[in-house]
Amino acid sequence: MRSRIEKFGLIGLGLIAGVLISLQLSAIADKDSAEPLPIEELRAFSEVFGRIKSDYVEPVTDKKLITEAITGMLTGLDPHSSYLDADAFKELQIGTQGEFGGLGIEVGMEDGLVKVISPIEDSPAYHAGMKSGDLIIKLDDVMVKSLTLSDAVKRMRGKPGSKIVLTVIRKEAPKPLTFTLTRAVIKVQSVKSKLVEPGYAFIRITQFQEHTGENLATAITNLFKQNQGAMKGLVLDLRNDPGGLLNSSVAASAAFLPKDALVVYTEGRNAEAKMRLTAAPNDYLRNSEKDYLKNLPAAVKTVPMIVLVNGGSASASEIVAGALQDHKRAVIMGTQTFGKGSVQSVLPLGNNTAIKLTTARYYTPGGRSIQAKGIVPDIVVEDPATVDQDQTFRMREADLERHLSNSQELDAKGGATVKPAAPAAPAKSPTKREEGDATKPKMLEFGSKDDYQLRQALNLLKGMNILQGK
Repeated sequence: MRSRIEKFGLIGLGLIAGVLISLQLSAIADKDSAEPLPIEELRAFSEVFGRIKSDYVEPVTDKKLITEAITGMLTGLDPHSSYLDADAFKELQIGTQGEFGGLGIEVGMEDGLVKVISPIEDSPAYHAGMKSGDLIIKLDDVMVKSLTLSDAVKRMRGKPGSKIVLTVIRKEAPKPLTFTLTRAVIKVQSVKSKLVEPGYAFIRITQFQEHTGENLATAITNLFKQNQGAMKGLVLDLRNDPGGLLNSSVAASAAFLPKDALVVYTEGRNAEAKMRLTAAPNDYLRNSEKDYLKNLPAAVKTVPMIVLVNGGSASASEIVAGALQDHKRAVIMGTQTFGKGSVQSVLPLGNNTAIKLTTARYYTPGGRSIQAKGIVPDIVVEDPATVDQDQTFRMREADLERHLSNSQELDAKGGATVKPAAPAAPAKSPTKREEGDATKPKMLEFGSKDDYQLRQALNLLKGMNILQGK
């Protein structure tokens, strides 16, 4: 028996060596000779490999064992690093183009369950009433505890028109909720805009995709043309925007900032992970694109501006909010953002697979780390539709298991931290929540006449205009 285990162990060690070579870890080891490959740990790995091959109740292929080992290595690091098989890699590429099949929810893993970060606007999940913080415990008849995040996402994806039943735990609900969702081709309209009043524009970015920069430029140009007279104020809505492409967030910031202003910088272990991105065409254009921000109305750089954010504003949307806040270009209003301030690099491995690896942290122009802290608004304004909910129910990056720590703990060093402003008193909710409404919540349409936070933003812009006039 021992000889069989040793034989399988040697095979496992050979497979591990092959994987290490394919990942070019030997080259990394050459860069840092102080950290040689851990022989003892690799030997233990090979022994476990041999035990599984010889003693597990059912035969297991080498490919499955190595794939699961790679998956475990990455998911054990932080909530955002992962292994992408051929299907997941393809879905990632499709998702950034703004059209894909599924339910329309941004998800993460928490204590073995799938946790909803944010439902995508106008998606089946959004219209069904799913909320940020919902814990998905079952997909049809399959318990989520037995699945990896990648497997769970695969089960939620499917042919448009097909149905899936999600069983969900929600903090304020006395028992699990069930949602029967019909899969659809998710077509995310990245930029929405309108004149809410003469002289006051509203622009909403739902997600940062490949063409968000161009769409934003078109929206700004059209709004200024539609408006009669000078533009008096602009509201940029980033609420529930889960993020997306980095260059698109730089483009959105550059639309409102002076040329070459610093938008964001990153710090990581390798030189490739250290970047300084500014409001310059080279940092937001793809390939040989024409500069779509070049002919924007000059007034867009100076018009009084409010940025709306909330706990669903993450990653790229936090970059934009942080840049506009640090340059004092806009007043940030709403509630504290999600706090995803880490950079994920997608590294292809061959065979149409890849790894998504956290390689750096984002910093605002003023040097603040976004990670696990987010952006604190200049003026805190709660949405009255959610102000009565338990504050602990709101999920942020810092609530995720194994989240990357913030590199700046100013309190520990005796530095000053920014304290959030006292929340503005919310208007009383016009309708009382009835018992059982948790299953069918009324969905707020951002930008509508019932949007309390937008109304407060407009009131502030009008007040700013009065003060400027005086």
